[in-house]
Amino acid sequence: MLNPRLLALLLGFLVASITSVFLWFTNQTVNVVFVGFCSAFFATGILTFLVLDYFIFEEVNKIYSTLQQLKFKGLNISKKQLNKEVNPLKKLNDELYFYADKKEREINNLKKAEQFRREFLADVSHELKTPIFAAQGYVHTLIDGAVNDEKVRDNFLAKAAKSLDGLDAIVRDLVALSQMESGEIKMSLQPINIEQTAIEVIERLEKKAKSRNVEIKITKTDNNIPIIVKADQQRMVQVFTNLIENAIKYGRESGKVLVSFEEEKYMWKISVLDNGPGIAKEHLNRIFERFYRIEKSRSKDMGGTGLGLAIVKHIIQGHKSKIQVTSQIDKGTTFSFKLEKAKI
Repeated sequence: MLNPRLLALLLGFLVASITSVFLWFTNQTVNVVFVGFCSAFFATGILTFLVLDYFIFEEVNKIYSTLQQLKFKGLNISKKQLNKEVNPLKKLNDELYFYADKKEREINNLKKAEQFRREFLADVSHELKTPIFAAQGYVHTLIDGAVNDEKVRDNFLAKAAKSLDGLDAIVRDLVALSQMESGEIKMSLQPINIEQTAIEVIERLEKKAKSRNVEIKITKTDNNIPIIVKADQQRMVQVFTNLIENAIKYGRESGKVLVSFEEEKYMWKISVLDNGPGIAKEHLNRIFERFYRIEKSRSKDMGGTGLGLAIVKHIIQGHKSKIQVTSQIDKGTTFSFKLEKAKI
């Protein structure tokens, strides 16, 4: 690599050579040519070295030292490397550009995280406030005298209990989600019959399905083989419960829900489909966010904590897989994921 001394020597030799050639062609003696060569070599070399070292490299080193004092620890270049560069200013400029670009991306990510944090705090405050205020209203009404009316008392106590149950569900889901994100909850992967798990969940949701006249069916590629996968039984119950319950609640009344199992070489692809109104494209990338609701008023009427799909996403990720969603307006929505095959 070139440095100030080597550059000075090369430039000095070049200038001395040109000077010597010029003197030689003007018929000067050998002694004069030699003296001219030496004079030009040393004068040009020393002058070049001083200019490079004190006016360029020295200033670059000062800039580098200042950057280090300002805690620019992300620079991928040392002072020694700068001194070896032919054009240290260009090298330093390139490094600063990449460093600034990196920091800009970090700042943008921090801004997104801050925006997400503000939205989350606003959402969680709203979600917690609703059941708390409702329960408060019923309790204070009873305290103000309604407790003496047995019918009103029982009705208000039941409503207050329902509000507190909703609050408890939100808190439990938030705790579970937080534990999954931090890795505190580990998936207990064992061979399970995933089809039987789906059947049990469907049986539990049968009453809700009948209330909306929704038909639920199961299909698979081969009806003669059991579907055994490596999965956490309890967590998969949560996944099916959230996906099927959402399909019942937000699908069409008198509609259909289909749970399908498709065999692949090493995996089983599991899908939950409905023929509901579908989800617009602008919502598809956000439906797995905490408390994100496509239609807030309609979602409130349907109940739920708004955390179901966020929990589903983290459970599937805990199984080293990924949940995908496709939807068409007025045609329906499909949630699908894959699980590794297992032997009994």
